[in-house]
Amino acid sequence: MNAYIFPGQGAQFSGMGLDLYENSPLAQELFEQANDILDFHITDIMFEGSAEALKETQVTQPAIFLHSVILAKTLGDSFKPNMVAGHSLGEFSALVANGSLNFEDGLKLVSQRALAMQKACEIQPSTMAAVLGLDDDIVEKICTITEGVVVAANYNCPGQLVISGEVEAINRACEALKEEGARRALVLPVGGAFHSPLMEPAREELAAAIENTTFSKPNCPIYQNVTANAVVNEDEIKANLISQLTAPVKWTQSVQQMIADGATLFTEVGPGKVLQGLVKKINRESQTASATFESNL
Repeated sequence: MNAYIFPGQGAQFSGMGLDLYENSPLAQELFEQANDILDFHITDIMFEGSAEALKETQVTQPAIFLHSVILAKTLGDSFKPNMVAGHSLGEFSALVANGSLNFEDGLKLVSQRALAMQKACEIQPSTMAAVLGLDDDIVEKICTITEGVVVAANYNCPGQLVISGEVEAINRACEALKEEGARRALVLPVGGAFHSPLMEPAREELAAAIENTTFSKPNCPIYQNVTANAVVNEDEIKANLISQLTAPVKWTQSVQQMIADGATLFTEVGPGKVLQGLVKKINRESQTASATFESNL
């Protein structure tokens, strides 16, 4: 069975999507539509912008969404997912890919999400840190006993967990995790504590936007970050999407469940190969691939 997976923030690179724009009339049309919807020329930043310009949350999130979704649309009849999943932001790309959301609504929600997260980040200094080489339960325990707000945020693969919270609490937790034997506990260059209680203002803002958006019956299940289970009910999809900003990304559990449900090939759609690497670490036997666009011009 074909599982299509969609990357999240961090996969961006300068020049992303330019090959699609130059070689596919459909892609060009969708990119231009995106410029109109966003009210700024995101294509200029994607195709020619600096790494610094691409790192701004309000640019990064729509840019990755656009690269993933437009690539999926250019695959035509060869795009036949039996199941989809996305890592954090990638969940929105996955929902357009399986027909739950249309292109315009998906892009508007991603843009609103990025701006809401940016605002939440400015309320309180916060950050995230990658923890390597410890069992999940040890990391969870340290988070629980550390003073301040710090939680397990991304279950990326066995032995790789990202924690999220207040700057001081993250620093304290990192020291404690190294003492517990973590191979690394490294603060990440991110704007704030994504997938933690500190994103509550963003969750509330996005909840209203999601509630006012029409979701359709998907053409295949999505394995959502919050539950790691197959979901096809529109109301359930919405509720999970709202919870996602303050809840952990259960990527390890999602991939394991997809494999249990019959996934044999994981195809990553969008910039980079990060998710393929994580899938291999979760299950060495799994087959992975990158979605590639072939111009028929």
